[in-house]
Amino acid sequence: MRVKNRLFWIVAVISLVIDQLTKFWVVQNFYLSETQPLIEGVFHLTYVTNTGAAFSLLSGRVEWLRWLSLAVSLGLMALAWFGGVMRTFEQLGYGFILGGALGNGIDRFVAGSVVDFLDFRLIQFPIFNFADVFINIGIVCLLIATFAQPKDTPRRSR
Repeated sequence: MRVKNRLFWIVAVISLVIDQLTKFWVVQNFYLSETQPLIEGVFHLTYVTNTGAAFSLLSGRVEWLRWLSLAVSLGLMALAWFGGVMRTFEQLGYGFILGGALGNGIDRFVAGSVVDFLDFRLIQFPIFNFADVFINIGIVCLLIATFAQPKDTPRRSR
């Protein structure tokens, strides 16, 4: 059986697994608020929970965020399943976004908050997780897909 948009599904599953495994590892090996410097003053692993969206935006709005992540996830799965065959960067982009949305969505439904632990202190950036990273990678891939010229369409001259 041939699966349409195979790369989308592969990227979504791999990013979801990486996100959930790293969060599980942090929860099992750190106390809440514990920090472990990997590069002192630059990059730490710091276990915190987040009831908001990516990078602690809209903190405390977990109820509607859990439903939003579910709606986004179902919408992306429907797009890949029922829609047409996507180009490579579209599959990558939507796959990464699905993996991240599912990863944080699972946390919101199961625990009521998201596990964050990637702590870049050099630029005072909010603590985040791999789901957030994957969502942002997905957005970059979609931007590339938007601005990249498909090979089968001729370039317009000026």
